[in-house]
Amino acid sequence: MHAFAERLKSARKMKGWSLQELADNLSIDISKQALSKYEQNLMNPASEVLLALANALEVKPDYFLRESQIELAPVEFRKKASLSQKKVDSIKEKIKDFLERYLEVEHLLNIHTVFKNPVKEIVIQSVEDVEDAAKKLMKGWHLGFDAIPNVIEMLEINGIRVIEIDAPEEFDGLSTFVGNIPVVVLNKDYTVERKRFTALHELGHLVLNIKQGADKERICHAFAGAMLLPDDCLEKLIGYKRYNIALGELVSIKEQFGISVQAIMMRAQLKGIISKASAGYFWRSIASNKKEIGLGCYPGVEKSYRFEHLVYRLAAEDIVSLSKAANLAGLKLAQFREQLDAIDQ
Repeated sequence: MHAFAERLKSARKMKGWSLQELADNLSIDISKQALSKYEQNLMNPASEVLLALANALEVKPDYFLRESQIELAPVEFRKKASLSQKKVDSIKEKIKDFLERYLEVEHLLNIHTVFKNPVKEIVIQSVEDVEDAAKKLMKGWHLGFDAIPNVIEMLEINGIRVIEIDAPEEFDGLSTFVGNIPVVVLNKDYTVERKRFTALHELGHLVLNIKQGADKERICHAFAGAMLLPDDCLEKLIGYKRYNIALGELVSIKEQFGISVQAIMMRAQLKGIISKASAGYFWRSIASNKKEIGLGCYPGVEKSYRFEHLVYRLAAEDIVSLSKAANLAGLKLAQFREQLDAIDQ
């Protein structure tokens, strides 16, 4: 029952609960001490206990019986200081749970995706090196230089697994590798523009060969801006030299390219189109509206469809039972069947 001990601990952490909180949420009387023994593999649960734990932790009973196959590479949380250890552990376990299901789906369909990094040989020493790297990546991945309709789907097509999770506001996103598989994790509740920028910021961490000692966060910010709004497009839209840029111009570009007005202005400054002094009024006026409420929005959708398409394929081709497919999708059977029927209509 070693698998059970590990899985119980993972499910509890995914919930963000302590042992006492788990005990308090069970439908039957089990002490904190008994739960600790289960997690240390010192005691095996009866079937009644297994069902009670599954109900409280909102997992299927067979979740506890599977050996975990996922090991995350070291993960660096950009806002770790403001996240409690419980929240950090919960995020990590959600990542592992989703990836386990995702990789099992690909295995069942005999799908092997190879990730290729066209810019691994370029050494990035400063933000000035970012433009060439972004252009080479877009060329290598055949993206063109127009607005990217769906950043998340684009990353998935190019071999990166993208996970959206329910997470606290303090969590921006992260990137890591599981074996040779690159992974980007996003906050499901963020705006479309913020998801797009964060996804490409994390892509920067995955693909850029940044010189030791360089400002990684600033470089990855610049990279995300260059991917969303290439310099040729930027100059065509607002010109080569400006003393002032109207907010309405920025909102129009935001709605076309899915990049925040703040990121656009920063791009203009980095390219030398407008000086920091000339942009001063903009930065003062936006300081009280960092979330850009009322300043337009990108009309597109940021979502990965790949995983759900693969699960539907498993069910449609009878490779697994509907119950198994629902389990892989992380849905209740009735909910999955309803969605599958809607697809078939």
